[in-house]
Amino acid sequence: MMAGSQWELPPELCCRPMAFVALTGLDVVYNAVHRAIWDAFCVNRRADRVPISFKVLPGDHEYPKCRTKRTSYEWYIPKGILKTGWMHKHLNLVPALVVLFYELDWDDPTWKEKQSECATKVEIVRTSLQGRNTKVAVVLIQKKTPLPPGEDLVASERAATLCNACDLSGKSLFVLPHTDHLVGYIIRLENAFYEHSQTYYYTEIRRVKSHKEFLNKTTHQLLFVRHQFKIAFLSELKQDTQNALKYYRTAYSLVHELRAHETNMLEIKTMAGFINYKICRLCFQHNTPLDAIAQFRKHIDLCKKKIGSAELAFEHSAWMSKQFQSFGELFDEAIKLGLTAIQTQNPGFYYQQAACYSQDRKQLAQQLCQASLPSPEPVDTQSGGLDFYGQRAWRQGHQSIDPPDAEKEKTGILAQQMKERDVPHSELIIALLSNAVAQFKKYKCPRMKSHLMVQMGEEYYHAKDYTKSLKLLDYVMCDYRTERWWALLSAILTTALRCAYLMASVKDYIIYCMELLGRASTLKEEQKLRIEKNLLKVLKNEVPEAEPECDPSSVTAARSLWNDRMALAGSNELTIEVQDYIPFIQCKARFHSPSFHVDQPVQLKVFLRADCPHPVSFNKLSVSLSNQEYNQWCVVESAGEESMSLVPGKTQCYNFSFVAKTEDVGKKIEMTGIEVMLGSDSGRCVFLSWRGAGGDVASTHEALQASRSSRRWGRGVQARQEPDWDSLTLQPSTMVISRVPKVSVQLSHQPPALNNEMYCINLTVQSQEEGVAKDVKLTAGLKPGQDATLGQTTHVTLDGSKVCDDSAPALLPDLPLGDLHPGQKLEISVHVKCVSTGPRVFLFHVAYSIDTSVEGRQIVCKCHKDETVTIETVVPFEVSAKFVSTKVCNCYFG
Repeated sequence: MMAGSQWELPPELCCRPMAFVALTGLDVVYNAVHRAIWDAFCVNRRADRVPISFKVLPGDHEYPKCRTKRTSYEWYIPKGILKTGWMHKHLNLVPALVVLFYELDWDDPTWKEKQSECATKVEIVRTSLQGRNTKVAVVLIQKKTPLPPGEDLVASERAATLCNACDLSGKSLFVLPHTDHLVGYIIRLENAFYEHSQTYYYTEIRRVKSHKEFLNKTTHQLLFVRHQFKIAFLSELKQDTQNALKYYRTAYSLVHELRAHETNMLEIKTMAGFINYKICRLCFQHNTPLDAIAQFRKHIDLCKKKIGSAELAFEHSAWMSKQFQSFGELFDEAIKLGLTAIQTQNPGFYYQQAACYSQDRKQLAQQLCQASLPSPEPVDTQSGGLDFYGQRAWRQGHQSIDPPDAEKEKTGILAQQMKERDVPHSELIIALLSNAVAQFKKYKCPRMKSHLMVQMGEEYYHAKDYTKSLKLLDYVMCDYRTERWWALLSAILTTALRCAYLMASVKDYIIYCMELLGRASTLKEEQKLRIEKNLLKVLKNEVPEAEPECDPSSVTAARSLWNDRMALAGSNELTIEVQDYIPFIQCKARFHSPSFHVDQPVQLKVFLRADCPHPVSFNKLSVSLSNQEYNQWCVVESAGEESMSLVPGKTQCYNFSFVAKTEDVGKKIEMTGIEVMLGSDSGRCVFLSWRGAGGDVASTHEALQASRSSRRWGRGVQARQEPDWDSLTLQPSTMVISRVPKVSVQLSHQPPALNNEMYCINLTVQSQEEGVAKDVKLTAGLKPGQDATLGQTTHVTLDGSKVCDDSAPALLPDLPLGDLHPGQKLEISVHVKCVSTGPRVFLFHVAYSIDTSVEGRQIVCKCHKDETVTIETVVPFEVSAKFVSTKVCNCYFG
């Protein structure tokens, strides 16, 4: 009984008690009419139908025999509080009402014979119920629809004679016509049956109450609890939940008044747990959740110190765990039925506490249930063999303080310890933690969820399910990295590293080693040295040493797996995306400037820093760019046998430069990734890869802190020998812009321009280049992007000898001007005709190409120089007239 199943609450306790009505006389297998009647009773029952539990039984079914009624309790000493079969008996074995179904019409030609047969069947039922108060009723199955009461005199007469023959009251005889309205008749029958069952349970409650006057508190303490529990349970069967709650509360108070000692502690706790469950369930049912929570807290306060036998202390933890779990389930069930929970009061807290007590149980079991225990004689500890709930199988019915047989007691305790040793504790803990996680996720408590997921991962580790453990821990570590819980992260990483070792997962092992050597790790120096030594072994394709505190049997299996991994060919190259971790090598990169002219080399810097105890060697550093043709210029490799090295705490800078292509002018060049290669081809190559310009989970926050610190305290007086790492910012992209033009463009004109005038703008272009400016082109005219109507009323031409017509364009594109030698000047006149008045912006764009050298490479650069001018167009003449008289007129011209 004490292993796994004992702590489960009996199903009879957890179900909703409903009146038990037995139906006899129905052949539901071979008779279609009877089957239809039975289906109408039990199939698709709606919530608004009366709560009755129906069962079809044969007419001669033997019901549990009724014990002889006790007339005195003077010499009676109770052996326990509640018998294990009592609830089941009243829910499923002893009916409140037995209903005999019999096919008989009022006008049946063989009425007398059938009446006699019916009476005989009723007598058989009564005989099988000898001594019980169970009611008996008869239902006549008829083919015809009955007439209204009083109209069928034959039916009334025969009903009376049948009642006399069967010794029934008129209220216990019913007629069921098998017609199209069968369900309606069945519902009316149910209501009548429900009233009969109410009467039965009322009688039973009065019978139990009548025993009270015979009891005394000296020897009958257990009976006071038993009777109050029975009255409460029968009240539930009667659907009187308010009174049931009252009697359960009384029973709960009485059970804690019992004299508790080591031998009866388990029975008292078991009954207290049963009654507490009922009280809490009814409080939730009555929509008084605060009462349920208050009752549960009271229950825990009263019982948490009642440990019982020290040798079986794990049982108390198991019992406490079940109390919290059961309340969590009740709470969750109430929420599903409409109760509103809040973030600080939800079922997750109860599942979490249940898991905590299960963890205590596991620890106590490990201490008390040693593997060297002698095998005891078999003791039947299954609950089915117990007469009373909560008693020991080897001393049932004994209420004395001292056990009756010390040797048997010792054997029983050993048997319990042996059974506890086989309990899958980790599975129980994981199931409870999983329930708690689901609740905290539902009520948006992310930190509680993460905390419990860590515990789940650790339990999977103890259960040797390393794959699931690693999956959970890896998921949670993301949150702890982001929120900078370094001590917690280090503890989780330590467990994850053990899992990776025991699974011989090379990639995971390297990742966790790198993080435990990094700046976020809170491990001691000697621990870091051991991990660094193991990492170097893996890089040399050697088997690492076992992690501390690993299970010895698992270590043996892990070594075999590691040997297999090392022997595999073609698996010696690994790429690890370290951006989402905090590795022991930090990387930051930046372009020297946000933009570079095409005739300048593009320069970028990569900064590396190691955080491990000893210098770390690497053989290659490469930067990947958005234009892959530049990647060849951004690689540095070790020369020969000598590898490059990073000294712990020192920043190492690597410079790269390349010449941008002229077709990339106006385009952005971005860093897409950085790779550092650890190890070598002779051992194992591990490529640490950063996306973009490097950085990791913690670097953004560190840079923010550094900027705040520099603003607060100002710059140091002495110049730093090396850049401050945290202050280094990332510059992941740069823009390639055109070469600075070395030509001057000068404009001369005489504003304003008159409407329809051929307005002249003189343009002077002079070269200041050291070489020949080739293929010089001029674009002149109205600057694009202005009002569309201006384009239709503006005309540009180089020919000023005649007035241009409307076909002349507003903009003259790419007019060839030939080559321009150093110092040479070009003068061009551009004539503009504006048909409408108003301001206009004119553009003069001079473009050319020139040969130049960048870091020894010859490139052709395209340059351009823009000049704009705004010209106002006005009306040339304004005429106004004024009449003085019809004979004389003054005219004004301006």
